[in-house]
Order: sequence, then C-alpha cells, then structure tokens
Amino acid sequence: MKSPPASEATPEPLQRVVKIRRDYNTWVANETLEDYALRFTPRSFRKWSEMRVANTAFGASSFLVLEAVGATMLVSAGFVNAFWAILATGLIIFLIGLPISHAAARYGLDMDLLTRGAGFGYIGSTVTSLIYASFTFIFFALEAAIMAYALELAFHIPPSWGYLICALVIIPLVTHGVTAISRLQAWTQPLWLFLLVLPYVFLLVQEPEVLGGLLKYPGEKGLGSEFSIPLFGAALTVGIALVTQMGEQADYLRFMPERTAKNHRRWWLGLLLGGPGWVIPGVAKMLGGALLAYLALRNAIPAEKAVDPNQMYLIGFSHVFSNTSLAIGVTVLFVVISQIKINVTNAYAGSLAWSNFFSRLTHSHPGRVVWVVFNILIALLLMELDVFQALGQILGLYSNIAISWMAAVVADLVINKPLGLSPPHIEFKRSRLYDINPVGIGAMGLASLLSVAAFSGLLGAGVQPYASFIALLTAFVATPLIAWITGGRYYLVNSDSAAILGMRHCCICEHEYESEDMAHCPAYGGTICSLCCSLDARCDDLCKPGANLGAQWNGMLRRILPAAALPYLETGLGHYLLLMAGIVPLLAGLLGLLYTHAVLTLNPDQANLIPHLQQSFVKAFSALLLLSGIGAWWMVLTHKSRQVAQEESNRQTHLLMQEIDSHRRTDDQLQKSKQVADQANQAKSRYITAISHELRTPLNSILGYAQILDGDEAIPASRRQAISVIRKSGDHLLSVIEGTLDIARIEGGKLTLEVKPLDFPEFLQQIVGMFELQARNKGLGFDYQPVGQLPAVVRADERRLGQILINVLGNAVKFTVRGKVSFRVEFLRDMAVFDIDDSGPGIPPEDLELIFEPFVRGSSAQAGGSGVGLTIARMLTDLMGGEMSVSSAPGAGSRFRIRLFLPQVHSVLAARERPRVSRIGYVGIRRRILVVDNEKVDRDMLQSVLDPLGFQVEQAASGEECLQVMSRFNPHLVFMDLAMPGIDGWETIRRIRRTNPGEAHIAILSANAFDKGLENDVGVATEDFIVKPLRVDELLDWIGRRLGLEWVSVDAPLISPAPVQHPPPLILPGWQHLSALDELLTLGYVRGILNKLGEIERLDPAYGEFVRVMRDLARQFQFEAMKEVLRKGRDAA
Repeated sequence: MKSPPASEATPEPLQRVVKIRRDYNTWVANETLEDYALRFTPRSFRKWSEMRVANTAFGASSFLVLEAVGATMLVSAGFVNAFWAILATGLIIFLIGLPISHAAARYGLDMDLLTRGAGFGYIGSTVTSLIYASFTFIFFALEAAIMAYALELAFHIPPSWGYLICALVIIPLVTHGVTAISRLQAWTQPLWLFLLVLPYVFLLVQEPEVLGGLLKYPGEKGLGSEFSIPLFGAALTVGIALVTQMGEQADYLRFMPERTAKNHRRWWLGLLLGGPGWVIPGVAKMLGGALLAYLALRNAIPAEKAVDPNQMYLIGFSHVFSNTSLAIGVTVLFVVISQIKINVTNAYAGSLAWSNFFSRLTHSHPGRVVWVVFNILIALLLMELDVFQALGQILGLYSNIAISWMAAVVADLVINKPLGLSPPHIEFKRSRLYDINPVGIGAMGLASLLSVAAFSGLLGAGVQPYASFIALLTAFVATPLIAWITGGRYYLVNSDSAAILGMRHCCICEHEYESEDMAHCPAYGGTICSLCCSLDARCDDLCKPGANLGAQWNGMLRRILPAAALPYLETGLGHYLLLMAGIVPLLAGLLGLLYTHAVLTLNPDQANLIPHLQQSFVKAFSALLLLSGIGAWWMVLTHKSRQVAQEESNRQTHLLMQEIDSHRRTDDQLQKSKQVADQANQAKSRYITAISHELRTPLNSILGYAQILDGDEAIPASRRQAISVIRKSGDHLLSVIEGTLDIARIEGGKLTLEVKPLDFPEFLQQIVGMFELQARNKGLGFDYQPVGQLPAVVRADERRLGQILINVLGNAVKFTVRGKVSFRVEFLRDMAVFDIDDSGPGIPPEDLELIFEPFVRGSSAQAGGSGVGLTIARMLTDLMGGEMSVSSAPGAGSRFRIRLFLPQVHSVLAARERPRVSRIGYVGIRRRILVVDNEKVDRDMLQSVLDPLGFQVEQAASGEECLQVMSRFNPHLVFMDLAMPGIDGWETIRRIRRTNPGEAHIAILSANAFDKGLENDVGVATEDFIVKPLRVDELLDWIGRRLGLEWVSVDAPLISPAPVQHPPPLILPGWQHLSALDELLTLGYVRGILNKLGEIERLDPAYGEFVRVMRDLARQFQFEAMKEVLRKGRDAA
C-alpha cells in the first residue's frame, strides 16, 4: 500500500504506540536469535557465498530416514517396485523443488512467506504452516528415534532416556539460528561423506554378487518379484512424503546472495546443490538403504529390525572392520553425526513454521527459541509413542496432504504467474494480502480430500495405489482453474506497489528495514515493518477493508445462506454454531486419523480388538466434543466482550485524541512563552555570572592576603583585630556575591552542602553581635533568648546556616520601625528551632506566600532590598531538610520559625582544645607548581602562599605561555584560570592533555562559580574546580591529597580570642537638646539636624557615639528611627 504524500493532510491515527508494546516488538526483532523468522531476509543480511549457503542446505540430506524409507519400500514392495518408486520419488521431488528453490533464493522468503504469496493468503497459509510444522516434528521424532537406538546399541541406554538425550542435545545447536547451523554443517560434512561412502565401497568390493540377490528380492510377502502397479503406488506414497523436505531447503536458500551477471553461474549451481539437488544423493541413499536392508534380511534379521538404519550400517561397517566393537563404535558415530545434521534442520524449520503459525493467530511472538523447544517437545512425545514402528503408515497418510500443498504452490509459480492468472511477484505482507485466497486453499483442500480418500480405499482398491498421483494431478489442475474462475482478485488487496527503495523507519519498534519489508499503516499513521504488522491486534485491518478473515467469511455466508438466516450471523448463537461446524469435522478427522493409524498397526490375529477400539474412540470423541462445545461458547462470549470493549476503547480514544489535540495547542503557546522566559532568564544568568566574575577577581586578592597576614605570627595583636575585620568584611561581601548565584544553583540542583562540625554557641554569638548593633542603631531592642542548654558542637554547613539566619534577622531589623526583635533558639533531640519575632508592620494574608517568591516584596514593605533574601532562606532550609514557616497579621508584627536537623557532635571537645596546627613544609622531593592566570595580583598572592612551604612555583600569564613553560618546567601540578586572553583555560587543558597525558594534576582556579559542576570534556572533576576567593587551608588540604604529601607542621601558639566588644553606650544630652532635635525631625530639616548634632558633639566627647549614630541615620533620612532613639532615651531617663 502506498504511503500518503507528505504534503497531504493525513488523518489522526486511531492507535498510539505504548512503551511496553514498543519494548516487546524491539525484543522479538533481535535477529541474532530470531533469524528473520517472521519477515523476509533482507539484502543486507544475504552476504554469504553461494557455496556456503548450498553446503548448509545440502547438509540436510544426511537424514537416515532416507535409508529407512528405501528399506521400507523394499520390504513391502520388492526391489523392482521399490527401485522405480525411488526413481519416481526423486524425479517428482526434483521437479517440484526447483521452482520453490528458485523463488525462495530470488525473493529471500522462507516456505511460509512463499506460500502466502503463491495462492494461499495471509491466514490461509497458517494451514500449511501447521502441515509444515507437523512434518518437522514427525521427521525429528523419526531421526531422533534412530539416534536413540544407536545409543542403546552402543551404551545400553534405555530408549526412553535415549529419546530425551537426543532431543535435548539439539536445542543449544539451533538457538543462534542459521549461522551456528552453517558452521556445524561445514565442520561435519567431510567426515559424514567419508563414513557414508565407506561401507558401500567395502561391501561392493568384497561381495559384488550381493547385487544379484537384491535385484531378485520379492519383498517380505513375496509379491514383488515383478513390477506391480499397486505395489509401486504404495511404495511411491511412502517416498513422496519426503517432498516436504523442500520447505527446509527453502528456509536455507533464502540466505542466497542476489543473482547478478557476475555470479549467475555460481548462483544456479548453489541453487541446484542446496535446493532440489539434495534428492540425487537422497535417491542413492534410499537405494543404499534397500541394499543394506537386504543384507540384514539375508542374515535372518526380522523385517521390523532390518529397516532400522542402525542395523543396516552395523552390517555395512562389519564389512569394513572385523572387530565387532569397532564396527559398533563407527556405526554409532556415523548415526549420531547424521542425525544431528538433519535434526538441527528439522528443529530450525519447525521453529520458523510455529513462529509464523502462532504469530498470525495470536498476534504475539515469544521468540523463535521458544518454538524450537515446543517443536522438540512434541517430537519427544511422538518418540515415546513409538511412531517409528509404524513409519510406512505415518508417511503414507501424511504424503497425500504434503504433496497437495507443494503441488498447489508449484502450480501457482509455474502456471498461474506465467499465464498472468496471479501477480508476477510474490507478496508476503499482511497489509497487501487477502487473509484467505481460495486458489491455494481450494486446490490443496480438493487434492488432499481426493488423495486421502483414495489412500484409505474409499474410492476402491484399484485406485488406492495412485493416491499420490491423484493429489499431484488434482492440485495442478485445480490451482489455475480456481485462479481463472476468481480472476485472481484474491491475491492482492490492490495492485499498485510502492516502488520506494532504501531503508525506512518503523513507527512502532523504531528500527530501520528495507522498503520491501515496510508498508503504510493507517491505524498508526506511519510506516510499519512486517513483524510489527503481524503482531498487531488493534488495527482492525484498516489497510485492507473487506479483505480480512471476518469480512471474507461473512461475505461467503451471505452468498450461500438463505436471506432468513442472515440476521443471525452476527449473534452469539450464530457465531457458536458456525464455530462448532468447523470444530466437529476437525475433531472427527483428527480422531479418525488416529483410529486409522491404530487399526493399521494391528496384526491380522488382533481383528477382534477393532470393536473395542471403535468404542474407545467414540467415547473419546464424545468427551472431546463436550469440552469443545464448552470451550467454543466461552470463546464466543470472550470475543463479544472484547469486541464491545474495543469499540468503547476506540470511542474513548477518539475523545481523548481530541482533548490531547486541544492540550497540544495550549502547550505550543506555553512553550513559546517559556522560550521567551528562558531567554530572559539566560540573559539574567549571563549578567549575574559576568558580574560575579568581575567582583570575585579583586576579592580573591583581598581575602588571600588577609589569610596570609592572619597566619603571620609577627603581626601584633592590635593589628590582628583589623585583619580579622578585613577578612569578615571580605567574607560578607563574598556571601553577597554568592547569594546572587544561589537561586540559580539550587534550582539547577548544583548546590551542595559542606557539612562540618560547628561551634554552635560561638556561631550564634557572632550572629547576635552583628544584629545587636544594627538594632541599637535603629533604636530597636534586640532580645536573644537561648532556651535550655545548647550543644557545644553540631554538624552543619556554617555558611548556609548563617545565610538563612542573616537573611531572616536582617529582614526583621530592616522592616521594624519601633519596638524590638526577638531571637529565640531551642535545641531538643538534634532538632534546632529558631524563632524570630519582630514588632514591625506585619504581613497581609495575601502576601504570606508571595514574600518567598524571588524579586517580590510585600505590599506593606517600606524599606528597599533585592527581594531574594527570604527566597534564598527558604530554598536553603528545604535543601537542608528543614522547614520554614511564617505567621503574621497587619500591625501585629511577624514570626518566622525555622526548624533544622543539626545533629550534635559529642566527640570533638578534645579536638577543640588542641592547639592550632601550622604547616611549614612537607616531606620528600621539591614539587613544581605552575600558576596560570592573566591577573598578576592573583598569581603573586598564590606564590606568596606556596613559596614559604617549599614549593617551586612558576607563573604564566596566558595559555600560550603556559604551553611554552610546560615543556621545560614539567610541573607536578597546574592551577589554571579559565577566562584568559587568547586561548582560554579549557583549550589550554585540552592541548596539555594531548601533549602530556596524565603527567600533571590540573585544577581549575576560577572566579566563575557558575561553571563548577558542569560537564566538561577534559576530565576535570568537581572537586578539582576551586572557586575564587581562595581559602588557604582548604587549598593546602587539596594539594596534599592530590600530590600525596606528608605535611610538616608545628603547633601554633594559642591566640586568646579577643573579648567580645559590646557597642559603646549611647549617652544622650540634656532634654532641651533632645527637644530641639525632635522639632527639627518633625520639620524634616536635615541641615539643621546636622548642625545641631555638631553642636552637641562639641559639648562633650561622651556624646560622640550618640552623634555618630544619629548623623548616619540623618544622612539616610531615617527620621522614624531617629525619633525612636530619642523616645527610648527619654523613657530611660
């Protein structure tokens, strides 16, 4: 079926591919195990040489049933009739096999796919798949039984165990399909041919006169001394069953490479050897089997044993080896090799047949290997039933149906196609085939019916020998006749074939296949491969309306049933009666076949058992009929329920598709809006990143030198406090910079916590000291309330915990005009609870959640700010596994409660009391470190840290200079900046990796914190990305880990912590000065306020702190805060 043009508007597909379905179809498409069990063999896989394919297929001629068939013919019909029957069998199989082999090799089709397009239809060929599968397990059972008897002969293994061994040993050889089988055939072919020819050569040399006796052998009953049509026909019926072997040859020939002008001679030679050519050694083997059986009979071996290939070849190898044990051993070796060679083919072909059979009926495929095991288990059951003892009867019954099938296929290939009664090519896809084609089905059914009737004697004893010829002739006549009557319209759904070459994509399994294997599926609105098409049960065959089995069946019934019966066709009762009309004849035929087989196996003196046998079969038929009736009614009810459910599902699916389409349009608009927002957000991130980098670069020098000075023991204590202030101020500025990146980091999942032991009381005291001064300067009270005993040390990320508390306390102080701020801390069972209360303006209910949104401030907020403090605080609280809540009312202040899990550390008290350790060097050779940075200040600062410790430090100001220094300096460690002129840090690292792979450790030293944690292609791990400004102790720890250093340290003298300096008290002037200030504040006269403060400052130096605080507030126009300071001063007086 043609795919619709891309320009046309295609309708919305009715079905959607669910993930479990896609995974399942992808799994069963694993051709390593599947071997194209449900599809044609693509050209890309047909890469073997012609002779390799031919050798693999030719290996199937090793089966010893050929000898057994020849022996059976000899015993039952005498040599003269057996000889002509064997030649006729070979000729018929060769003529039938040639067109089948040619079609399989040309189109890359196995026997099932070939049958589909040669007149049987998509579902009609399931009948032949069942016939074919039956052939494989019957012959598997026969061949394995021969092998089991060989094991019994050599090792005295009971047949029941021998059957099991001979069946199970085949499974691993067939699992990986034709590739493994090809190797097996190639390895065993020379030895098998040698052992096959060896006994005949010795026999004919030692006893040439045996041929004279063979030619005169009249058969077991002595009726075959002369040519007899009945005996010839009976023998031919047994031999012609081997025609189904052509199906196995076709399963191998589908791997033949395409025929070209260059290889056409080799191609035809390979075709003949691997196809019908097997019958040439097959005829020789059947004649050889007759010869060896004659020798066995001559040696007084009973006829039922003489037809056993083990006995035949034991006698044959006895002419080669005088030692009986050696003859037995070689016989067993030959039998085992022969039977393994053929039974891998039987098991392989059976797995293909069962895969095709069940995939079309059940729309599921558990895998070809499952059907390998299934086929072998059936064969094992047949072996346990001892079918080998009734070989002639089994093959005689089977041959009539087999030759009817093969003849119908060949008739279509050699008659219908040349005459134009059928399409010239062979189609196999479900989407283009009618489910039932009356040409093949009708011809095979008619030929089978007539031939089985003739074989059973229903048409008279005179016709019985000609059953095989009746099947052959009927199929060859009926096939073109039915095609002419129907006009060939049941071959293809439509005659136009899409001529698209190359590979195409399957919309279900998402694999690519050649165009011959693809078709457009209207149910899924895309191109679908033949495997997914076969396994689909929901498409309702939309690609071929009126051509599926249900439509064809209803159409036929409407033509043959009276009008009064038509309304009952679609009812449950009508379906039940039609189903039973098919089940009853099938059940009767199956039991009749078993009954016929049982009667034929009875001896003449057991005729009295026939009535009892009839009674047993009638009872079995009645019981099975009852069970079948119940099962059929259940199937009808299940079908009706599934039909109703499918209709409702389709209706709901259609409504859902409409809703999905509506949501899709909405989503498109949202995606466009999101894209605009993302672009704006990216621009913001780029701006923040650039600003962060520019601020970090000078801050790196400030903090770096501050850390160096802080570790210098020569610095006097009076200056150490100033250095500490520099460090704290730098750290605070760094936290401000980091805050601008925290939101992006948290939202991107790139922020990680650095949890370490924390001196909890000292940490809280630092927080309190920071905000006591701020509150006092605003005229506010600050009440710190630790509840109970706080732990000395807890495990927490000091930086993030401080960030949370500073943001919340800072907001409380900022937005509170008068009153006080309370900070209450409680610690219970490793859970810290922080309550921050203020007497500010409060928060309206509608703003309680908005205040946590980034860049959003409440409607009652009067002070400025970035609007991200509370956002970061809550996000960090959530990241630490805690909880932040707020309660507030307008005019009543606010309460923020923060709950965090901070586990107490009980084992660090001794560590806290140890003196600090100061590194002064390291043990070992002097290590070389290269510092690459375009900022000289940063390079010098890092060198000033590393030089005193004994490192040899070299500097490079750019990537180019770094590469020049690397060759002569050969550093152990490289610190690399990223943002440099010329080639940047990433490219410099790539070039270093190419020229000096793995020799130097490389660390990123950058002010761009946003790049930390991002994936890179130079192998720099996250821990090797160090963000400026540097923390010297952490940097040295990292160097020690990377270079494996053993530090030399000394205990630094303990430096007593400076006493906590409380802010100087505010000493207010007299009430007359305060009243004058109050009047000026009411007027808002800033210059007058500043002049009055200058006057107060000159009165007494004790008023200096009061004047400084009030002057700062006046310059910020914080008049309300100034009034609050004056009010508190008057109240205190």
